[in-house]
Amino acid sequence: MSAPQSDGLLGAAEIRLLADRLGIRPTKQRGQNFVIDGNTVRRIARAAQLSPDDVVLEVGPGLGSLTLALLPHAARVVAVEIDDDLAGALAMTVEARRPDLLDRLEVVHADALTITELPGALPTALVANLPYNISVPVILHLLEKFPSINRVLVMVQLEVADRLAAKPGNKVYGVPSVKARWYGDVSRVGTVGRSVFWPAPNVDSGLVSITRTKPPETSAGRKEVFAVIDAAFGQRRKTLRAALATWAGSPARAEEILRAAGIDPSERGEQLGVDDFARIAAAGAQLAETS
Repeated sequence: MSAPQSDGLLGAAEIRLLADRLGIRPTKQRGQNFVIDGNTVRRIARAAQLSPDDVVLEVGPGLGSLTLALLPHAARVVAVEIDDDLAGALAMTVEARRPDLLDRLEVVHADALTITELPGALPTALVANLPYNISVPVILHLLEKFPSINRVLVMVQLEVADRLAAKPGNKVYGVPSVKARWYGDVSRVGTVGRSVFWPAPNVDSGLVSITRTKPPETSAGRKEVFAVIDAAFGQRRKTLRAALATWAGSPARAEEILRAAGIDPSERGEQLGVDDFARIAAAGAQLAETS
């Protein structure tokens, strides 16, 4: 086993030894790929631009690689872990490697897709190595339920990172791109190779940053806007007139709503930004009231 790193971070040998001691085998079902490279978690902690007052929400801390890198930079890290064994072991790992920072850690044994409240002060940042299979739903759920989160830095599958950060007109622009933009400015800020994980996934990862901004000014609510987005991309090869027909009630009604919103009915969803979808939702609600 290699000598412990001076900052208490976990290396490849420590990760495997710890997993073996806990009887943990990473599972595809939960998208578990543990980071085994100290430089990678240091890079994420730096890129998160945390302040000493920040309360960081970390989802899927696993064996604690990123947790140990985040603790020195924040007032508190709230780590949400669904796995029984991992949730039970995290505090012991921090106590063994950085006992001076243990009081900053709060472990919540729960499913991040269902949490609506957290103990203590509200989180101000979301920083996580997210399981590939639930990354987008987790991000959107937490941004909705915790408006106190003003910054996000997550590591996700590279393809997902590209989708989240895509702009209108890009071939991978879609539902995740638009919905994420409802909450803030989204950008891809880095790439992470597969070799820094155990087990190594079949794809590279990307770092995505979201800085919260005010949602579009609209009389429609988030649910109404998201319903339009889902409908527009449900049949992305069709024009908006056709794609929104079921949502609106008929193609003719969809065209009426689109024209009222100042949108060409022959456009496709991939050409519109979040503000456009907000106008469509508002126009739909307005016409429903007057008809």
